[in-house]
Amino acid sequence: MSNKLIFTALSIICFSTHSFSQTIQLEEIMKGEEFVGFSPQNIRWTIDNQSVLFDWNPNGELGRSLYAYQLKQKQIIKVPIVDDQLFWTPALINHTQIIDNHYFNDEGSLARYHSKSKQKTTLYSSKESIGAVFRNGTSPLVYFMIGNDLFSYSEIDGSIIQITNFVQGNKTVEKTDTSFLYQQQRELFSYIQLQDKKKQWNQEQPQRKIPVGIYYSKNEYVSRINISADNRYVSFVLVMDSDEPPTNYQSYITGDGFTHQRQARPKVNDQEPNTRMGIFDPRKDTVYFVDASNLTDIRKKPAYLSEYGNTGSYPTDRDICFHQAIMHPDGNTALVDIRSYDNKDRWICLVDLASGKLTELEHQHDEAWIGGPGISEWNEEEGTLFWINATDFVFQSEESGYSHLYSMNSITKAKKSLTSGKWEVREPFLSNDKKTIYFIGNKIHPGVRNGYKLDLASGKMTALFEGNFGIEWNLSPDEKTWAVRYSTPTQPWELCIVPNAVGQKLVPVTKSTLPGFEKLKLQTPEIIQIPSSDGKQMYSRKYTPAKSNGAAVLFVHGAGYLQNAHYYWSYYQREMLFHQLLIEKGYTVLDLDYRASEGYGRDWRTDIYRDMGNRDLNDYIDAKNYLVKNHSIDSGRVGIYGGSYGGFITLMALLKTPNTFNCGAALRSVTDWAHYNHEYTSNILNYPSTDPIAYKRSSPIYFAQNLKKPLLMLHGMVDDNVQFQDIVRLNQRFIELGKTNFQLSIFPTEAHGFTFTPAWIDEYRRILELFEKNLR
Repeated sequence: MSNKLIFTALSIICFSTHSFSQTIQLEEIMKGEEFVGFSPQNIRWTIDNQSVLFDWNPNGELGRSLYAYQLKQKQIIKVPIVDDQLFWTPALINHTQIIDNHYFNDEGSLARYHSKSKQKTTLYSSKESIGAVFRNGTSPLVYFMIGNDLFSYSEIDGSIIQITNFVQGNKTVEKTDTSFLYQQQRELFSYIQLQDKKKQWNQEQPQRKIPVGIYYSKNEYVSRINISADNRYVSFVLVMDSDEPPTNYQSYITGDGFTHQRQARPKVNDQEPNTRMGIFDPRKDTVYFVDASNLTDIRKKPAYLSEYGNTGSYPTDRDICFHQAIMHPDGNTALVDIRSYDNKDRWICLVDLASGKLTELEHQHDEAWIGGPGISEWNEEEGTLFWINATDFVFQSEESGYSHLYSMNSITKAKKSLTSGKWEVREPFLSNDKKTIYFIGNKIHPGVRNGYKLDLASGKMTALFEGNFGIEWNLSPDEKTWAVRYSTPTQPWELCIVPNAVGQKLVPVTKSTLPGFEKLKLQTPEIIQIPSSDGKQMYSRKYTPAKSNGAAVLFVHGAGYLQNAHYYWSYYQREMLFHQLLIEKGYTVLDLDYRASEGYGRDWRTDIYRDMGNRDLNDYIDAKNYLVKNHSIDSGRVGIYGGSYGGFITLMALLKTPNTFNCGAALRSVTDWAHYNHEYTSNILNYPSTDPIAYKRSSPIYFAQNLKKPLLMLHGMVDDNVQFQDIVRLNQRFIELGKTNFQLSIFPTEAHGFTFTPAWIDEYRRILELFEKNLR
């Protein structure tokens, strides 16, 4: 054990935080994890239920390493060899049955791990690596992917069979050659006659059967393969790519001294991909495709098009996205989640695998865009959908205005609400016995992430971990123990191990924080409600100085659909510590969950539809007015800053309402939504070609002429998300307009998320100087 680092749980479960006061230093807090500490990440269980694996760095190394918390010994060890037999964690798609043999992808080979003997056996290995490995319940067949094709391994006789044979291109038909030259060669030369005989003999010999070819076009790719519980039918999805040109950016600081061109995502456009779902019957060697032409409103045009005089219906079906089929646990049917690529509609359907017939069970429509927890913002991202018995299944819907769990009978279509209220359900999953659903929810406050269980028979919901904190959890395979990541606003994420029972306390078994961070006396931000001008209540973190200097700074979180006014450790840890520095200097700081932030239901989520930088910006104007009215803040000494979407709002604040904020710092900002990515932008603003009004009124570059107050722009040159071109275009617009009160700071080595500490320090030094110069 000399090469293993050991910690005892008892020595670290009680530790003090922030008991000593120390002046906050910008150069220190901008080190991020190197100053705060490296919290445990990627929590997962070993298949024997005896250890929890996680990635951690308690000793200030260059990166995280693999650690294990051993339940019996109550100690943490550093695992020196990643594939040590004690710590295999097969990535099974379906592992609801606790069985002795576990099959997994072992660095490209099919392997079996026997939990009792703790022995690993390689079952199949070739030059071509395998992909996903899964099985259906206790079936003796184990499935794995090689390239696009599905194979099976039999536990009974060890045989391996190829089930599918996907072939890109058109099927070639072998023609019989009856030409004169063909016949002449065979009449004259015995060598040719012998070759023909050998070919015929080889064809007559027993050989492994290759399934009939499943042909698809050169513009398609194969995706989302699954097989029915009786091993009879294979479902698959063919995706026709939109083939839009990628964007490019330049890397200037390189190892060889030359600039390198990098490729990135396409820009938003109206060229959507399309999908089709096929079913393959291996016993009959037949392939057929699912017909979705009868889906409700499949040709319906969205309402916004009427503003352009475009009414009526589309002449053809809209492009749709088939998700992976969710196979019935016993029968020959499957559930499938289908989305329109304009993201206005979602259909949950039942597929008869024997015929390919589609029966619509649930239709969800949103004139803004389909989304919310368990439903997904992205067309191709899977939502909540699973069977709970032979007839009923569970899904999520925003029907009530908040994303909740519903069950439906697939035969009668009777729908039942399982959860309700002005809160949202996240990450639900079904217990092994299919009697309980576990999920994360924010039932007691929008800003918490708590753990609950729902008894399906009685409908009773029970809190397992509830309070003003956030958790992320992972249940052991035998469902007896939770591995929980736990945090508060001032306590970073730590690992807790607790029984799966009611009334358990979350006591950390890790200690990740570093001495410098622990010496800080951090203020726990107050979560307050601020009235908006349209009659709503906005949640915000409020940082209050011991002695106010009469000035305020408003922070705008990124992503749009993200939450930061909450009771757990912030994704923006550097910014949170920067706010602590600002209150030391006398500034009041607000960190607002503005319109379109996560955690507040459908209406809040979609309030920016077709008009970004309007209602969300007004929330910040309302927040400023609240501070002026209620906290003696000088109206002429309020600044604003933020990154990504936060940078966008900062630009809109200074350009649309140029006299509201006295200065602003815009980091990695979107300046023109027509140049951002497709998936995010098309949801909110539709397409530039069909809704140019929405793009023009939502893009800061169209308001550049209004700049009056000092603006600091900061951007990484290798940003592959909001690309450097975006800020360069706005910079050029300011130049052409003759503006003088703006600055652009560039960071040659940084992408959308900065990683180099000197870049962080330089960025926030400039932001602090901006506020000190213009708000004092």
